[in-house]
Amino acid sequence: MLATQLKYDLLMFWREIFYVVFTIVVPPVSYLFMGQLFGEATYDGSLNYAETYTPSFILLIAFGVIFFAFGFEQVTHRTTGIEKRITLTPVPKRMLLLSAILKSIILTSLGYFLVFSIGALVYDLQFHLIGFLASYGFFIAMNAVLLVLSSAIYSFFTNQNSALVFSIVIFQLVMISGGFTMPIELMPKFVQTIADFNVIYHMNQLFIAIWNGQLEWTGETILSGSFIAIVFVLSLCILRLQQSK
Repeated sequence: MLATQLKYDLLMFWREIFYVVFTIVVPPVSYLFMGQLFGEATYDGSLNYAETYTPSFILLIAFGVIFFAFGFEQVTHRTTGIEKRITLTPVPKRMLLLSAILKSIILTSLGYFLVFSIGALVYDLQFHLIGFLASYGFFIAMNAVLLVLSSAIYSFFTNQNSALVFSIVIFQLVMISGGFTMPIELMPKFVQTIADFNVIYHMNQLFIAIWNGQLEWTGETILSGSFIAIVFVLSLCILRLQQSK
C-alpha cells in the first residue's frame, strides 16, 4: 500500500508544472548561469565556484521541494477538503505522511545527484567517496529539519492563495539572503542582517564546509549549528501546539 501511495505522490508531483519549475528546473539552470558569470572566481577557503555553489544549489533544491511539494501541498489538502476526504478512506493518515516524506527525500536526492553530475561534467568537480557520503548524510539531516520547519510554518495557513504568495516570496528571499546568488559579505548590510536570521543560510554555510572537508568547530560554526537546533526545536513545539488545537 505504501509503494502504491508513493508512486501516486511522485506521479502527481511531476504533473504539477509549478512545483517542477521552481524546484527541479530553476536551481540547476541558475547554477549553470552563475557558473558562466563567476566560474573563474575564488571564494573563502580557496574554493572554486563548483566547490562553493554545488552544495548550495543542492540545498536550494531541497528547500524548494520541501516547502512547495510538502508544506504548501499540506495547505492545499487542508483548504480544498482533500484532507477530510482522506480521513474517510481506509488509508492510514500516518502512511500518507510517510509517503509524503519519502517523496520529498527521493526528489531532493534526485536534485543532489543532478547538481553534482552537472558540476562534474561542466566544472570538473572532483568525486571523493568519503566526503560524498558525509555530505549526503548531512544533507538528509537537513531534509529532516526542513520537513519539520515546513510543516510548522504552513500549519498556520488556512488560505491556499496566501500560502502560495508566501511560498513565492520566501523562495526569493532565501535565494537572496541564503548565499545562493553571491557571497553575503558583498551584499548590502540589511541583506546580511536578514541572513543572520535565515536558517537556510546557516545550513548552507555548514553544508559547504562539510562538502569540502573544511568543517572546524569555530564560534561561527557553533553559532550556525545552535541556531539550526533552536529552530528545529521551536518548530516541533509549534507542531505539537497546532496538533493539540
